[in-house]
Amino acid sequence: MSAVHLVPNLFELVRNPIAYISKRWTPAPATVRRAALSALVMSVVIIVTGGAVRLTSSGLGCDTWPKCSSDSLYATAEMGVHGAIEFGNRMLTYVLSAAVGWAIVATRAAKPRRRGLSRLAWSQFWLVMGNAVIGGVTVLTGLNPYTVAGHFLLATGLLTVATLTWLRAGEGDTDPRPLAGITVRKLVRALTVTAALLVAAGTVVTGSGPHAGDSSKVPRMPVDPETATQVHAALAWIVVALTLAVWLLLRAFDAPSGPRRRTREFLTVLLAQGVIGYVQYFTDLPEVLVGLHLLGAALVWIAALRLLLSLRERGLPPGVTDVARATDGTENRSIEAPTRAAVARIPGPAAADDEPDRTATVTEPR
Repeated sequence: MSAVHLVPNLFELVRNPIAYISKRWTPAPATVRRAALSALVMSVVIIVTGGAVRLTSSGLGCDTWPKCSSDSLYATAEMGVHGAIEFGNRMLTYVLSAAVGWAIVATRAAKPRRRGLSRLAWSQFWLVMGNAVIGGVTVLTGLNPYTVAGHFLLATGLLTVATLTWLRAGEGDTDPRPLAGITVRKLVRALTVTAALLVAAGTVVTGSGPHAGDSSKVPRMPVDPETATQVHAALAWIVVALTLAVWLLLRAFDAPSGPRRRTREFLTVLLAQGVIGYVQYFTDLPEVLVGLHLLGAALVWIAALRLLLSLRERGLPPGVTDVARATDGTENRSIEAPTRAAVARIPGPAAADDEPDRTATVTEPR
Protein backbone atom coordinates (compact mmCIF):
# COMPACT_ATOMS: atom_id res chain seq x y z
CA MET A 1 0.00 0.00 0.00
CA SER A 2 1.36 3.41 -0.96
CA ALA A 3 1.87 6.26 1.49
CA VAL A 4 -0.88 8.19 -0.31
CA HIS A 5 -3.42 5.51 0.59
CA LEU A 6 -1.97 4.80 4.03
CA VAL A 7 -2.30 8.34 5.40
CA PRO A 8 -6.08 8.66 4.76
CA ASN A 9 -6.61 5.22 6.32
CA LEU A 10 -4.64 6.21 9.40
CA PHE A 11 -6.62 9.44 9.63
CA GLU A 12 -9.88 7.51 9.45
CA LEU A 13 -8.64 5.06 12.09
CA VAL A 14 -7.73 7.84 14.50
CA ARG A 15 -10.86 9.90 13.83
CA ASN A 16 -13.37 7.08 14.31
CA PRO A 17 -11.76 3.72 15.13
CA ILE A 18 -15.08 1.94 15.68
CA ALA A 19 -16.40 2.94 12.26
CA TYR A 20 -13.03 1.98 10.75
CA ILE A 21 -13.27 -1.51 12.24
CA SER A 22 -16.92 -1.95 11.32
CA LYS A 23 -16.15 -1.31 7.65
CA ARG A 24 -13.58 -4.09 7.62
CA TRP A 25 -15.06 -6.68 9.97
CA THR A 26 -18.44 -8.36 10.06
CA PRO A 27 -18.85 -10.49 13.19
CA ALA A 28 -21.06 -13.55 13.15
CA PRO A 29 -24.27 -13.20 15.18
CA ALA A 30 -22.88 -15.72 17.67
CA THR A 31 -19.81 -13.50 18.11
CA VAL A 32 -22.02 -10.50 18.82
CA ARG A 33 -23.87 -12.50 21.44
CA ARG A 34 -20.63 -13.70 23.03
CA ALA A 35 -19.46 -10.09 23.25
CA ALA A 36 -22.72 -9.09 24.91
CA LEU A 37 -22.43 -12.06 27.27
CA SER A 38 -18.91 -11.05 28.31
CA ALA A 39 -20.20 -7.62 29.33
CA LEU A 40 -23.05 -9.25 31.24
CA VAL A 41 -20.70 -11.59 33.11
CA MET A 42 -18.42 -8.71 34.06
CA SER A 43 -21.37 -6.64 35.28
CA VAL A 44 -22.19 -9.49 37.69
CA VAL A 45 -18.54 -9.86 38.71
CA ILE A 46 -18.19 -6.16 39.52
CA ILE A 47 -21.29 -6.34 41.76
CA VAL A 48 -19.90 -9.32 43.66
CA THR A 49 -16.40 -7.88 44.04
CA GLY A 50 -17.87 -4.57 45.16
CA GLY A 51 -19.73 -6.49 47.84
CA ALA A 52 -16.50 -8.25 48.81
CA VAL A 53 -14.89 -4.85 49.37
CA ARG A 54 -17.66 -3.92 51.79
CA LEU A 55 -17.79 -7.30 53.54
CA THR A 56 -14.03 -7.32 54.18
CA SER A 57 -14.16 -3.77 55.59
CA SER A 58 -11.97 -2.60 52.70
CA GLY A 59 -14.19 0.23 51.51
CA LEU A 60 -11.63 2.81 52.59
CA GLY A 61 -8.59 0.67 51.80
CA CYS A 62 -7.86 3.43 49.29
CA ASP A 63 -8.78 6.54 51.25
CA THR A 64 -9.17 8.89 48.29
CA TRP A 65 -10.10 8.93 44.60
CA PRO A 66 -9.01 8.75 41.81
CA LYS A 67 -5.70 8.03 43.54
CA CYS A 68 -5.45 5.21 46.06
CA SER A 69 -3.85 7.57 48.58
CA SER A 70 -2.77 11.20 48.60
CA ASP A 71 0.71 10.27 47.37
CA SER A 72 0.16 7.05 45.39
CA LEU A 73 -1.94 6.03 42.40
CA TYR A 74 -1.94 2.40 43.50
CA ALA A 75 -2.01 0.37 46.70
CA THR A 76 1.26 0.00 48.58
CA ALA A 77 2.45 -2.57 51.09
CA GLU A 78 1.76 -0.13 53.92
CA MET A 79 -1.95 -0.16 53.07
CA GLY A 80 -2.19 -3.86 53.82
CA VAL A 81 -4.77 -6.30 52.56
CA HIS A 82 -7.63 -3.77 52.64
CA GLY A 83 -5.79 -1.48 50.25
CA ALA A 84 -5.05 -4.40 47.93
CA ILE A 85 -8.70 -5.49 47.89
CA GLU A 86 -10.06 -2.01 47.19
CA PHE A 87 -7.42 -1.28 44.54
CA GLY A 88 -8.03 -4.67 42.91
CA ASN A 89 -11.73 -3.90 42.67
CA ARG A 90 -10.93 -0.58 41.02
CA MET A 91 -8.72 -2.35 38.49
CA LEU A 92 -11.58 -4.67 37.56
CA THR A 93 -13.33 -1.60 36.18
CA TYR A 94 -10.84 -1.70 33.31
CA VAL A 95 -11.70 -5.35 32.61
CA LEU A 96 -15.38 -4.42 32.66
CA SER A 97 -14.67 -1.51 30.31
CA ALA A 98 -12.84 -3.84 27.92
CA ALA A 99 -15.80 -6.24 27.87
CA VAL A 100 -18.22 -3.37 27.25
CA GLY A 101 -15.89 -2.04 24.56
CA TRP A 102 -15.95 -5.40 22.80
CA ALA A 103 -19.75 -5.36 22.92
CA ILE A 104 -19.81 -1.84 21.47
CA VAL A 105 -17.51 -2.75 18.58
CA ALA A 106 -19.27 -6.06 17.85
CA THR A 107 -22.77 -4.55 17.83
CA ARG A 108 -21.62 -1.63 15.67
CA ALA A 109 -19.90 -3.94 13.19
CA ALA A 110 -22.90 -6.28 12.88
CA LYS A 111 -24.52 -6.26 9.44
CA PRO A 112 -27.11 -5.23 8.66
CA ARG A 113 -26.59 -2.49 11.21
CA ARG A 114 -28.72 -2.81 14.35
CA ARG A 115 -28.92 0.69 15.78
CA GLY A 116 -31.05 -0.28 18.77
CA LEU A 117 -28.58 -2.97 19.81
CA SER A 118 -25.67 -0.58 19.35
CA ARG A 119 -27.39 2.02 21.55
CA LEU A 120 -27.81 -0.56 24.30
CA ALA A 121 -24.10 -1.36 24.17
CA TRP A 122 -23.15 2.33 24.30
CA SER A 123 -25.50 2.82 27.26
CA GLN A 124 -23.36 0.35 29.18
CA PHE A 125 -20.30 2.52 28.57
CA TRP A 126 -21.95 5.61 30.03
CA LEU A 127 -23.24 3.64 33.01
CA VAL A 128 -19.74 2.33 33.71
CA MET A 129 -18.31 5.85 33.57
CA GLY A 130 -21.09 7.25 35.74
CA ASN A 131 -20.73 4.52 38.33
CA ALA A 132 -16.97 5.05 38.49
CA VAL A 133 -17.64 8.65 39.49
CA ILE A 134 -20.26 7.58 42.05
CA GLY A 135 -17.73 5.11 43.44
CA GLY A 136 -15.26 7.94 43.85
CA VAL A 137 -17.87 10.06 45.61
CA THR A 138 -18.62 7.11 47.89
CA VAL A 139 -14.99 7.00 49.01
CA LEU A 140 -14.69 10.79 49.34
CA THR A 141 -17.82 10.89 51.53
CA GLY A 142 -16.48 8.20 53.87
CA LEU A 143 -18.86 5.45 52.68
CA ASN A 144 -22.03 7.46 53.16
CA PRO A 145 -24.76 4.78 53.12
CA TYR A 146 -26.87 6.68 50.60
CA THR A 147 -24.02 6.97 48.09
CA VAL A 148 -23.22 3.29 48.71
CA ALA A 149 -26.84 2.44 47.87
CA GLY A 150 -26.70 4.64 44.77
CA HIS A 151 -23.47 2.94 43.73
CA PHE A 152 -25.17 -0.47 43.90
CA LEU A 153 -28.35 0.68 42.15
CA LEU A 154 -26.34 2.14 39.28
CA ALA A 155 -24.46 -1.16 39.03
CA THR A 156 -27.85 -2.85 38.85
CA GLY A 157 -28.77 -0.44 36.06
CA LEU A 158 -25.67 -1.60 34.19
CA LEU A 159 -26.69 -5.21 34.83
CA THR A 160 -30.13 -4.43 33.39
CA VAL A 161 -28.80 -2.94 30.16
CA ALA A 162 -26.16 -5.68 29.80
CA THR A 163 -28.87 -8.33 30.15
CA LEU A 164 -31.11 -6.61 27.60
CA THR A 165 -28.18 -6.32 25.18
CA TRP A 166 -27.43 -10.03 25.50
CA LEU A 167 -31.06 -11.04 25.02
CA ARG A 168 -31.60 -8.70 22.08
CA ALA A 169 -28.41 -9.95 20.42
CA GLY A 170 -29.99 -13.39 20.26
CA GLU A 171 -33.17 -12.33 18.49
CA GLY A 172 -34.26 -10.34 15.47
CA ASP A 173 -35.72 -6.89 14.93
CA THR A 174 -39.17 -7.77 13.64
CA ASP A 175 -42.22 -6.43 15.46
CA PRO A 176 -42.70 -8.29 18.77
CA ARG A 177 -45.28 -11.08 18.62
CA PRO A 178 -46.95 -11.81 21.98
CA LEU A 179 -46.65 -15.38 23.26
CA ALA A 180 -49.09 -14.85 26.13
CA GLY A 181 -52.32 -13.00 26.71
CA ILE A 182 -52.74 -9.53 28.13
CA THR A 183 -53.47 -10.83 31.65
CA VAL A 184 -50.21 -12.74 31.87
CA ARG A 185 -48.25 -9.89 30.36
CA LYS A 186 -49.63 -7.41 32.89
CA LEU A 187 -48.96 -9.84 35.71
CA VAL A 188 -45.34 -10.28 34.65
CA ARG A 189 -44.88 -6.51 34.39
CA ALA A 190 -46.16 -6.20 37.95
CA LEU A 191 -43.81 -9.00 38.98
CA THR A 192 -40.85 -7.20 37.38
CA VAL A 193 -41.66 -3.92 39.13
CA THR A 194 -42.00 -5.71 42.47
CA ALA A 195 -38.70 -7.51 41.89
CA ALA A 196 -37.07 -4.12 41.26
CA LEU A 197 -38.52 -2.84 44.54
CA LEU A 198 -37.18 -5.97 46.23
CA VAL A 199 -33.66 -5.21 45.02
CA ALA A 200 -33.98 -1.57 46.07
CA ALA A 201 -35.25 -2.57 49.51
CA GLY A 202 -32.17 -4.72 49.90
CA THR A 203 -30.01 -1.59 49.77
CA VAL A 204 -31.92 -0.21 52.77
CA VAL A 205 -31.34 -3.44 54.69
CA THR A 206 -27.65 -3.15 53.89
CA GLY A 207 -27.50 0.56 54.62
CA SER A 208 -28.96 0.08 58.09
CA GLY A 209 -27.14 -3.18 58.85
CA PRO A 210 -23.77 -4.05 60.36
CA HIS A 211 -21.64 -4.40 57.21
CA ALA A 212 -20.68 -0.77 56.72
CA GLY A 213 -17.62 -1.36 54.56
CA ASP A 214 -14.92 -0.19 56.95
CA SER A 215 -13.70 -1.12 60.42
CA SER A 216 -13.99 2.49 61.59
CA LYS A 217 -17.31 4.01 62.62
CA VAL A 218 -19.31 4.64 59.46
CA PRO A 219 -22.75 6.31 59.59
CA ARG A 220 -25.74 4.08 58.85
CA MET A 221 -29.20 4.83 57.50
CA PRO A 222 -31.55 5.96 60.29
CA VAL A 223 -33.84 2.98 59.74
CA ASP A 224 -34.56 0.12 62.11
CA PRO A 225 -32.73 -2.87 60.53
CA GLU A 226 -35.43 -5.28 61.72
CA THR A 227 -38.18 -3.24 60.07
CA ALA A 228 -36.19 -2.93 56.84
CA THR A 229 -35.63 -6.68 56.82
CA GLN A 230 -39.33 -7.42 57.32
CA VAL A 231 -40.30 -5.12 54.44
CA HIS A 232 -37.66 -6.79 52.27
CA ALA A 233 -39.03 -10.24 53.16
CA ALA A 234 -42.63 -9.16 52.48
CA LEU A 235 -41.67 -7.96 49.00
CA ALA A 236 -39.92 -11.27 48.38
CA TRP A 237 -43.06 -13.23 49.24
CA ILE A 238 -45.14 -10.99 46.98
CA VAL A 239 -42.76 -11.78 44.12
CA VAL A 240 -43.06 -15.50 44.91
CA ALA A 241 -46.86 -15.28 44.87
CA LEU A 242 -46.90 -13.40 41.56
CA THR A 243 -44.51 -15.92 40.03
CA LEU A 244 -46.69 -18.85 41.09
CA ALA A 245 -49.72 -17.09 39.61
CA VAL A 246 -47.90 -16.59 36.30
CA TRP A 247 -46.77 -20.23 36.26
CA LEU A 248 -50.30 -21.52 36.92
CA LEU A 249 -51.81 -19.31 34.21
CA LEU A 250 -49.23 -20.37 31.66
CA ARG A 251 -49.88 -24.05 32.42
CA ALA A 252 -53.64 -23.62 32.43
CA PHE A 253 -53.68 -22.07 28.97
CA ASP A 254 -50.99 -24.33 27.47
CA ALA A 255 -48.63 -21.44 26.72
CA PRO A 256 -45.45 -21.99 24.67
CA SER A 257 -42.54 -23.74 26.34
CA GLY A 258 -40.30 -20.65 26.43
CA PRO A 259 -42.31 -18.54 28.91
CA ARG A 260 -43.04 -21.59 31.06
CA ARG A 261 -39.35 -22.49 31.20
CA ARG A 262 -38.34 -18.95 32.10
CA THR A 263 -40.97 -18.90 34.86
CA ARG A 264 -39.62 -22.13 36.36
CA GLU A 265 -36.07 -20.81 36.18
CA PHE A 266 -37.04 -17.55 37.86
CA LEU A 267 -38.92 -19.36 40.62
CA THR A 268 -35.96 -21.68 41.24
CA VAL A 269 -33.48 -18.81 41.53
CA LEU A 270 -35.91 -16.81 43.68
CA LEU A 271 -36.48 -19.67 46.14
CA ALA A 272 -32.75 -20.37 46.40
CA GLN A 273 -32.17 -16.68 47.10
CA GLY A 274 -34.87 -16.79 49.76
CA VAL A 275 -33.25 -19.76 51.50
CA ILE A 276 -29.91 -17.91 51.60
CA GLY A 277 -31.66 -14.81 52.91
CA TYR A 278 -33.37 -16.59 55.78
CA VAL A 279 -30.25 -18.57 56.71
CA GLN A 280 -28.11 -15.44 56.82
CA TYR A 281 -30.76 -13.67 58.90
CA PHE A 282 -30.92 -16.42 61.54
CA THR A 283 -27.12 -16.82 61.63
CA ASP A 284 -26.35 -13.13 62.28
CA LEU A 285 -25.31 -12.19 58.74
CA PRO A 286 -22.04 -14.06 58.15
CA GLU A 287 -19.97 -12.43 55.41
CA VAL A 288 -19.93 -15.45 53.09
CA LEU A 289 -23.71 -15.79 53.06
CA VAL A 290 -24.18 -12.05 52.60
CA GLY A 291 -21.87 -12.25 49.58
CA LEU A 292 -23.85 -15.18 48.17
CA HIS A 293 -27.07 -13.24 48.73
CA LEU A 294 -25.60 -10.34 46.76
CA LEU A 295 -24.76 -12.69 43.88
CA GLY A 296 -28.26 -14.11 44.15
CA ALA A 297 -29.77 -10.64 43.85
CA ALA A 298 -28.00 -10.18 40.52
CA LEU A 299 -29.14 -13.60 39.28
CA VAL A 300 -32.73 -12.97 40.39
CA TRP A 301 -32.83 -9.72 38.45
CA ILE A 302 -31.37 -11.35 35.31
CA ALA A 303 -33.97 -14.12 35.56
CA ALA A 304 -36.76 -11.55 35.98
CA LEU A 305 -35.71 -9.75 32.81
CA ARG A 306 -35.46 -13.03 30.89
CA LEU A 307 -38.99 -13.90 31.98
CA LEU A 308 -40.27 -10.48 30.92
CA LEU A 309 -38.77 -10.72 27.44
CA SER A 310 -39.81 -14.36 27.00
CA LEU A 311 -43.43 -13.27 26.58
CA ARG A 312 -42.79 -12.12 23.01
CA GLU A 313 -40.65 -13.24 20.12
CA ARG A 314 -38.89 -11.27 17.39
CA GLY A 315 -37.50 -13.97 15.13
CA LEU A 316 -33.89 -14.75 14.30
CA PRO A 317 -31.09 -12.17 14.24
CA PRO A 318 -30.66 -10.53 10.80
CA GLY A 319 -28.89 -12.74 8.30
CA VAL A 320 -29.24 -15.94 10.34
CA THR A 321 -30.96 -19.05 9.07
CA ASP A 322 -29.20 -21.64 11.26
CA VAL A 323 -30.46 -21.63 14.85
CA ALA A 324 -27.33 -23.34 16.18
CA ARG A 325 -25.13 -20.58 14.74
CA ALA A 326 -27.37 -17.90 16.23
CA THR A 327 -27.30 -19.30 19.75
CA ASP A 328 -23.75 -20.70 19.74
CA GLY A 329 -24.88 -23.21 22.31
CA THR A 330 -26.52 -20.64 24.58
CA GLU A 331 -30.23 -21.36 24.33
CA ASN A 332 -32.62 -18.48 23.85
CA ARG A 333 -36.37 -18.88 23.64
CA SER A 334 -36.86 -16.44 20.81
CA ILE A 335 -34.72 -18.45 18.41
CA GLU A 336 -35.66 -22.03 19.17
CA ALA A 337 -36.02 -24.40 16.25
CA PRO A 338 -39.68 -24.73 15.22
CA THR A 339 -39.76 -28.51 15.15
CA ARG A 340 -43.47 -28.93 15.77
CA ALA A 341 -46.46 -26.63 15.93
CA ALA A 342 -48.98 -26.49 18.73
CA VAL A 343 -52.09 -24.37 18.96
CA ALA A 344 -52.36 -22.57 22.31
CA ARG A 345 -55.24 -20.41 23.46
CA ILE A 346 -53.92 -17.04 24.59
CA PRO A 347 -55.08 -16.31 28.15
CA GLY A 348 -56.52 -13.00 29.23
CA PRO A 349 -59.53 -10.80 28.48
CA ALA A 350 -60.11 -9.21 25.14
CA ALA A 351 -57.76 -6.38 24.24
CA ALA A 352 -56.87 -4.43 21.15
CA ASP A 353 -54.62 -7.25 20.00
CA ASP A 354 -56.30 -10.14 21.85
CA GLU A 355 -59.79 -11.40 20.97
CA PRO A 356 -61.58 -13.52 23.63
CA ASP A 357 -61.45 -16.70 21.55
CA ARG A 358 -58.38 -15.98 19.53
CA THR A 359 -55.87 -18.79 18.98
CA ALA A 360 -52.28 -18.41 17.96
CA THR A 361 -49.95 -20.87 16.35
CA VAL A 362 -46.79 -21.16 18.41
CA THR A 363 -43.78 -23.39 18.15
CA GLU A 364 -42.22 -25.67 20.71
CA PRO A 365 -39.15 -27.90 20.54
CA ARG A 366 -39.67 -31.63 20.63
